[in-house]
Amino acid sequence: MKIEPLATLIDRRAAESPHASYLEDARSDRSLDYAEFADAVHAWRALLDDLEVPPAGGVLVDLADPLGFAVVHLAVVAAGRRSVPVDPGVPWADVMRLSGLLGGAALLVSDHAERGAAEFDLATEFDVATVEPESCRPAVVVHAMPGRTFATNSSFGEPAAPTSVEGSTLLFTSGSTGQPKGVELPESQLLFVAHAIARNNRLVPDDRGYNPLPLFHVNAEVVGLLATLVAGATLVLDRRFHRTGFWELLSTRRVTWLNAVPSMLAVLAHSGDILPSADLRFIRSASAPLPDAVREAFSAIPLVVSYGMTEGASQITATPLGEPVRPGSVGVPLGGEVQVRDESGQVLPPGEIGAFWIRGSGIIRQYFLGRTPERFDLDGWLVTGDLGYVDDDGYVFLVGRSDDVINRGGEKVYPAEVEDILLKDARVREAVVVARPDPILGHVPVAYVIPPAAGLREDEVDDLVHALRDRCENELPRFKRPVDIRMIADLPRAATGKVQRSRVRVLAAADARPGAAA
Repeated sequence: MKIEPLATLIDRRAAESPHASYLEDARSDRSLDYAEFADAVHAWRALLDDLEVPPAGGVLVDLADPLGFAVVHLAVVAAGRRSVPVDPGVPWADVMRLSGLLGGAALLVSDHAERGAAEFDLATEFDVATVEPESCRPAVVVHAMPGRTFATNSSFGEPAAPTSVEGSTLLFTSGSTGQPKGVELPESQLLFVAHAIARNNRLVPDDRGYNPLPLFHVNAEVVGLLATLVAGATLVLDRRFHRTGFWELLSTRRVTWLNAVPSMLAVLAHSGDILPSADLRFIRSASAPLPDAVREAFSAIPLVVSYGMTEGASQITATPLGEPVRPGSVGVPLGGEVQVRDESGQVLPPGEIGAFWIRGSGIIRQYFLGRTPERFDLDGWLVTGDLGYVDDDGYVFLVGRSDDVINRGGEKVYPAEVEDILLKDARVREAVVVARPDPILGHVPVAYVIPPAAGLREDEVDDLVHALRDRCENELPRFKRPVDIRMIADLPRAATGKVQRSRVRVLAAADARPGAAA
């Protein structure tokens, strides 16, 4: 199937369904139909041309407003430039650092420039030609950066020609297990994955998705914005997840599918009754397997459990819609290939744990500016850093990251195996197992457990810890049992809600020091 360019797709949607709603703000009556959205995209393209932003020139998109972000981000890509999304919560110094890392962006688009003005004299960094395009809601401030060139790069090997008209987005991995890496995703790659998602989720124009995930991450951009555009459907955008009034909001907005992550669903599962409306036809959960207790809590609603990464433009595997979710599985490969290899690079048979390698049209072939080439082989395969196995039916099961495996005196402990045991207790909302340094064994597993949102009394905490220790003793071999189980209100997280295990390991190392609080 030939995939049309993003600009062509936007114009076709506006011609076919001009008054159909594309984007809606969950917390107000603001919205954009397909004709209004196309007009906004054309206006932004004209502005980029007027400001002489070169082909493949970088545009830092620093917008907290979800409708404003969606318009500017997709307009930049459709106009053949690079959209570089910025977390609106980071300090201004980080925005400037990102610009320097990129070799200098051609443009900054921001709806909170006052943050920068308080810390920096913008005029020293930007040619402050303030523009307030009516096409973006709310009005934003645009700053052209003088005398900067943006390094060209293609994720498919050779540097892109300066005259290339294919737009892209440049993202940075969360860094949850190491140093963030730049990932450039051309629009053809983004749209390839968006089409695969729309097919798997059987999206149609009558669908109304709800997305509370951050738009500066690849999931919301592809699973939310682009897959919805491909289907000619509607997407309700929220700035963040709110537990209070959640089901009422989905009912009022007539939401037919939800874009979520496991931590969000875990909060809902432990917050009382799950009250979906008749309109809700499925929930999509991204990034990791669903704990059994959470999966069972949502058993009355069709689930699509998926696994992806920025390098794969958001989705690599997913449960086929309508198929039952297999406990611990993240579905089957969609639009690409998955191999499980041992340490020597040999492909392993079904059921054996090894390293995941991925390849396909949705997978990058190098990092931004060619960094970390050792993660790719000559046949276009990328090692993900994830560990797991594939069963006889092709379903993929994750057991953890290679960096997360705990070597306890020569015995390997996969955190997911231990976490699954802890999560069997209905009082556990979330559990994370990491390595703690040990002077004799090298490392030992320790567990951090988040209790229900309502909290527990001190005696209830003691009861839960004892119950979890008994469960581990009964269901795990000795070397896999956590040496310590600690209750904690929350854990370090990335903006998507994913736990940053590298920071939890730092916490565990601190807890191991003499004199650390028990």
